[in-house]
Amino acid sequence: MSFSTARLQQNGFYIIELKSDAGTSVQIIPSYGALLHAFEFMHKGQKTNLIDSYRNSDEMKAQVAGSFKSVKLSPFACRIKDAQYSWEQKDYTVSKSPIHGLLYDQVFEIITEEATPEYASVSLQHKYKGTDPGYPFAYTCDVQYRLLSGNALEVTTTITNDHTAPIPMMDGWHPYFSTGTPVDQLELQFHSKEIVEFNEQLIPTGKVLPYTAFSQAKSMEGISLDNSFVLDFGQPSPLCTLHDPLKGISIEFYPEKSYPILQIYTPPHRKSIAVENLTGAPNAFNNGIGLVTIPAGQSACFTTTTKIKA
Repeated sequence: MSFSTARLQQNGFYIIELKSDAGTSVQIIPSYGALLHAFEFMHKGQKTNLIDSYRNSDEMKAQVAGSFKSVKLSPFACRIKDAQYSWEQKDYTVSKSPIHGLLYDQVFEIITEEATPEYASVSLQHKYKGTDPGYPFAYTCDVQYRLLSGNALEVTTTITNDHTAPIPMMDGWHPYFSTGTPVDQLELQFHSKEIVEFNEQLIPTGKVLPYTAFSQAKSMEGISLDNSFVLDFGQPSPLCTLHDPLKGISIEFYPEKSYPILQIYTPPHRKSIAVENLTGAPNAFNNGIGLVTIPAGQSACFTTTTKIKA
């Protein structure tokens, strides 16, 4: 098998494309949160994109701060209660949106592109300068997308602390998946023994409760989710599978232990479903569930892989 990379201009987007000669491709938009724009594969002779993304750049700019579809979530994911938290005995208030971090609309620089007989990859980087008073800690966010054989996409994020003291960090992704079939006709399965308890404002109470409802494949008909689940890494991979029985398509998720939280969100339109790998639970800066501390000058790595089967 051979792989290649390309640069495209489409619908106002500047796109980096990773391709295999099997017809699988991945498209990334560096200028907006290292956004995953497409994950396409050949299905019954036609190219099928499984990412619910934006139709053009105008739509993306208008909607990205509301939907956050497929962007990098950093230095926190989901919600920070009242946009406030304490760190090292000092209080902070985030001035930007207290949902899904500070990098979702930021430009990432293209660092390297590579194509080998085994993979195609692109590495992107954003240097956060500590500009938000609610997160005055400089760090570097490196993201590598790597397309592998077998319709597999590996995504690795490396966070390097450029600050002079330890910093709090919560990392994640927010991809929306769609096979073209309504969510109510899909099946979901994931390995988890616990659900993070939320209050009415969808803020974790600090408790985790027993939960095994999706240990076997279950129809999503009539089910609405905006919840965090603690993954059970003692179970065999994939740890999560989204299956379309009508089209015979499965999307499998293989997070490493660096991503112990699985967040599932079904938007009201129910045309797609967000399957998010997170290092911690919402409001981790306050409740500490999965919060990562990175010492000064050191780095932390987080990796997840998504595979398409048909």
